[in-house]
Amino acid sequence: MSRRLIVAIVVLLVAAAVVVLLPFQLDGYHEGLAAKVAIFFIAVLGLNILTGYTGQISIGHGAFMAIGGYTTAVMSHYHHTNLLLTLPLAFVIAFGFGVIVGIPALRFSGVYLALATFALAVSVPQFALKFSKFLGGSNGIQTFTTPTHLWLYVVSWSCAGILFLVAWLVLRGRTGRAFRSIRDSEIAAAASGVTLPIYKTLAFGISAAFAGVAGSLFVLATNGFAQPNEFGVFLSLELLVGAAVAGLGSLWGVLIGAIFIALLPTVSADVPLIGSAHGQDVVFGLIVIGVMLVLPTGFAGLLHRLRSLPGIRTAEGED
Repeated sequence: MSRRLIVAIVVLLVAAAVVVLLPFQLDGYHEGLAAKVAIFFIAVLGLNILTGYTGQISIGHGAFMAIGGYTTAVMSHYHHTNLLLTLPLAFVIAFGFGVIVGIPALRFSGVYLALATFALAVSVPQFALKFSKFLGGSNGIQTFTTPTHLWLYVVSWSCAGILFLVAWLVLRGRTGRAFRSIRDSEIAAAASGVTLPIYKTLAFGISAAFAGVAGSLFVLATNGFAQPNEFGVFLSLELLVGAAVAGLGSLWGVLIGAIFIALLPTVSADVPLIGSAHGQDVVFGLIVIGVMLVLPTGFAGLLHRLRSLPGIRTAEGED
């Protein structure tokens, strides 16, 4: 077993231990915040698979979260489906929509793909207004039952752990190598036998499925309400910021990206800014700019630079 794999396993075990023990030190409010970190962890992880590993830029993942969220709300509200059972259902339905979106997205790349997914983020929440009798319109639709903060914490982090393992298994195998080859050069990938339409569409589907689960949990974190204004364009932009802070093309910074976007609104709201009606937004933007200046390649890039230091290279060579 390589030293790098041993270190990775130790880090994951320590993180798992912290997640298990943390609820004993938190009150209900902070359990909800910690669950929100797990929810964004899942969403950023999915977006990283698409953008970081295949190079397909998406500004529309809030739409896939909306699909997952409304799946849970509708199934619970109208059919009294157990909330846990709605999670795999949200996964499957969001995966299907991701594949549907991924097929026409094959014709686009770069900024054109970003604009196409941006249109998705704008249009999907409007369906709740169009079909207001069924989806509740602007008032939203509420699940039949509302979970406790502890239930949400346990389920959110359990889903985060399972989906992280799924992502790791997918990305370390043949599929992950195909994804990375597409990101690096589509021409070289095709010459190497990678079927571009299949793998690019598959990446969209997997990424959307992760976002669907995150959206389902996101609805439960907002007292069981699925409302269109909760899944607006700003949510999609937050996910993209989280992926950039995490570091594209790496799994090891995802938690930092999730913490950043989950807790930054709370932190920015506590910073007084006199003379502005939107002080929280200003502080939020300034902090994002500052972090991007300090970490232009994200937290994962910082880890890579630290591993490249002469002292660390020497220590690894001695091992």
